[in-house]
Amino acid sequence: MSTLILDNRSVDGIGKAPTGIRGLDEITEGGLPQGRPTLVCGSAGSGKTLLGIEFLVRGAIEYNEPGVFMAFEETAHELTENVRSLGFDLDCLVADKRLRLDYVRVERSEIEETGEYDLEGLFVRLGYAIDAIGAKRVVLDTIESLFSGFTDHTILRAELRRLFRWLKGKGVTAIITGERGGEDGSLTRQGIEEYVSDCVILLDHRVQGQISTRRLRVVKYRGTTHGTNEYPFIISKRGISVLPITSLGLKHKVSRERVSTGIDRLDAMMGGQGLFRGSTGLVTGTAGTGKSSLVAHFVEAACRRGERCLYFAFEESPDQIVRNMESIGLNLQQHVERGLLRFEAARPTLHGLELHLAAVHQAIEDFRPVNVVLDPVTNLVQAGTQSEAHAMLMRMIDYLKSYEITTWLTSLTSPGLMAVETQVGISSLIDTWISLRDVETSGERNRGLYLVKSRGMAHSNQVREYRLTDHGLDVLDVRLGPDGALMGSARLAQEAKERADETLCEQEHRRKQAQIDADRKAIEAQLAVLQARLVVSEEELKVAATREQLRRAQAIKDRIAMAESRQADATDAQK
Repeated sequence: MSTLILDNRSVDGIGKAPTGIRGLDEITEGGLPQGRPTLVCGSAGSGKTLLGIEFLVRGAIEYNEPGVFMAFEETAHELTENVRSLGFDLDCLVADKRLRLDYVRVERSEIEETGEYDLEGLFVRLGYAIDAIGAKRVVLDTIESLFSGFTDHTILRAELRRLFRWLKGKGVTAIITGERGGEDGSLTRQGIEEYVSDCVILLDHRVQGQISTRRLRVVKYRGTTHGTNEYPFIISKRGISVLPITSLGLKHKVSRERVSTGIDRLDAMMGGQGLFRGSTGLVTGTAGTGKSSLVAHFVEAACRRGERCLYFAFEESPDQIVRNMESIGLNLQQHVERGLLRFEAARPTLHGLELHLAAVHQAIEDFRPVNVVLDPVTNLVQAGTQSEAHAMLMRMIDYLKSYEITTWLTSLTSPGLMAVETQVGISSLIDTWISLRDVETSGERNRGLYLVKSRGMAHSNQVREYRLTDHGLDVLDVRLGPDGALMGSARLAQEAKERADETLCEQEHRRKQAQIDADRKAIEAQLAVLQARLVVSEEELKVAATREQLRRAQAIKDRIAMAESRQADATDAQK
């Protein structure tokens, strides 16, 4: 029985020409359709011309594919000057015959719309430019200028199809830019170009809440799958950078290596080894609990190990952070000077959330850190809604984990917020969560920390008091009272009481020891007297025995003498 289902493994997909633009090739799964036209549309200032230029420059430099840029609005000199600030030296590429710039002046008043109107002149001029350098890539900027005089959609569609067929016939990969349509929902002004194009890319530059964001979306791509979401992109000194974070899945690798937090007693609360490398940690707490100080210990310890750290600050300037950390004995400036620590400081309202995400992406690509700190992430809510901030942080955490970057985030919590909640709702994404809190007892405020969770390891369930001292964050011993853990003055009073009790115990011990020593000496004296008496008795016994022996000997002598005097025999005398 025959089947209509094709085995994708046996069918080759369409050829693709890589753009060389970071992120765009990932979204399009390889690049633009090779040998086919692509429509790039967007409003003024969205980056259409720049995308076309970078497509040609990257193709000439990285893939050895010469290109032709035909402009209908900007002269070659204007175009060269406009992109020079982005690091593109078009004059050098033109001199090497890897790029050709051609300006075609089109005046609407000079266009006569007739049934016989065609684009033969454009084909001849463009064909000559392609053949002159053996171009593989072409950009036409913009198509509205070329067809500005047309009002008959039938003629317009026919000429567009003819233009696209001609480009396909030349075997060049082409980008044609078009201006965004009006309120009718069309992608271009004519509303026709998107239907005859093989690939359509929409660029958008929107402003919400006085914050601008650039986004890119692949609307259409014949013959292949592609990313369909909106992706933020930035235009920097290195050109366009697209951030396709949403394409990442939960497939990142994990490490069993443990890294220190920089605080020995905090490491001990995590089994004595710290957290896993490549994991994500969160420090939450109200204002003034020392969140930044805690993550600064981690940064300082990582730099001492020779690891690069990237610190994103959304509240304080780098100089302010360095100065403040000096008050607790941390010298971060030395690590900045050694190139191990880099600060990226900006207010959240400087960019939209997506642009912040793109900026983080680019900074990580540039610096290649092993560790990253974002302090605090709650400020990002100012650049969007809470749900948008949550989505952005979820994408960011996935991205950081895909590179096995150990990350610490700080989050400001409200006094009335439950311990298992965060203002941006990211607790479920976190591997290790440290909660810092104020404890008010006996008219004073003290600080306590505990581990809400730490995945993959045994960890302490104790609430530990800590202090910020001139030698760092000091986690104190646990002192228990009738009502639980004691902190502050209550802990000091308990320690004083324990010291007093210990002193009394030592004194009682010394008294008892002295009594025992005295008793021992008295007993030893009595033993000495008795021993002396025993010696005397033994001596007296020896003397008595000696006397008895002498008496018996004398008695024998006396009997012998008496016997002799009686003239008795010896036997009788001895008796």
